[in-house]
Amino acid sequence: MKPEFAPGFIPPDERARLLALARSSIRDFLLHQRAPEAAALPKPGEHRGAFVTLHLAGRLRGCIGRMDSPDPLDTLVAVLAVLAASRDPRFPPLQPHELDAVEIELSILTPPETVPAADVLDRLQTGVHGVAVSLGGARGLLLPQVAPEQGWNAHRFLEETCRKAGLPPHAWRDPDARIELFTAEVFSEAEYPAGNANAAGGMTHK
Repeated sequence: MKPEFAPGFIPPDERARLLALARSSIRDFLLHQRAPEAAALPKPGEHRGAFVTLHLAGRLRGCIGRMDSPDPLDTLVAVLAVLAASRDPRFPPLQPHELDAVEIELSILTPPETVPAADVLDRLQTGVHGVAVSLGGARGLLLPQVAPEQGWNAHRFLEETCRKAGLPPHAWRDPDARIELFTAEVFSEAEYPAGNANAAGGMTHK
């Protein structure tokens, strides 16, 4: 039986607040050149990774994340939101006139588990797990929602994660490769339209 890594539950009101924080952080950066400040020490259990994904007219417009971070979740979401809007090398920086049309999606990650290559096809559940593959200083990561969006099976998901790292598609089979599985709580402004509100949840800026 394939295991599931159950993520901690983020209540709906907290999801909406985090989305609002991400939007207000992007707005402050685009309109006022204010970047998020570091916040207080994280709460117990807050040591988690996160990704912020931006979509415009149904297309990817930016995505930046960290697999784990010592920062409080509020700080991490605010910083990653600004980076997704301004530093994704695949896209030009987001412009102020695009802000209202952008949809923000957050993926809050569980701690990753290293899985041997011999076991990964039995352990990996597409639509449940995200994958990271590391080899020789290169690392690729794809979020859990990517495989079902693209119609990939587990084998293809591993190959595409390798390609994301700039590695050959079968690099995950290399004895020196490190394969990590994780899950994520994924939610967006499509589900929580209050994320467009101006409340920043106490986030400070400089």
